Amino acid sequence: MTQTQDAARSRTFSWSDPTAGAAHVGRRGGLELLRAMIAGELAAPPIMHLIDMARMEADEGRVAVELVPQEFHYNPLGTVHGGVISTLLDTAAACAVHTTLPAGVGYTSLDLNVKFLRPVTVASGTLRCEGTVLQRGRRTALAEARLTDARGRLIAHATSSCLLFPLDQPA
Repeated sequence: MTQTQDAARSRTFSWSDPTAGAAHVGRRGGLELLRAMIAGELAAPPIMHLIDMARMEADEGRVAVELVPQEFHYNPLGTVHGGVISTLLDTAAACAVHTTLPAGVGYTSLDLNVKFLRPVTVASGTLRCEGTVLQRGRRTALAEARLTDARGRLIAHATSSCLLFPLDQPA
């Protein structure tokens, strides 16, 4: 990804075919799949390139992602758009749930409840978002995500419910 900061700002980025990575969903456990993406064995999903999400960490029941706020994240108020912040929170919470799933089990978000606590600008420094599974049952899971700035201040918090379901296995 490249970005310019002169008068005519522009941004370009590229991504890999998302269907290649999606083909592994259900064939590997969630933690194994995320670790393969982190190691570069599988391509990161396009959303990570779109918003310029950086470094990811994954352990059982926990995921962390980072993002350095840029001007292209801004809303008309001159702060990072709530949709970008929500995307970070959703990614961390849902992927934390994914790390707990065995091969053959999928998930989808049912809801995302976000509380915005502080504005974010480029001066906020690297944002770190940590998602943690609070409870996982047979059909649903509950996770939370906490977004902090470079000084460790809480920027936003979210809870997310996910629906768990069996995936059709290819013959």
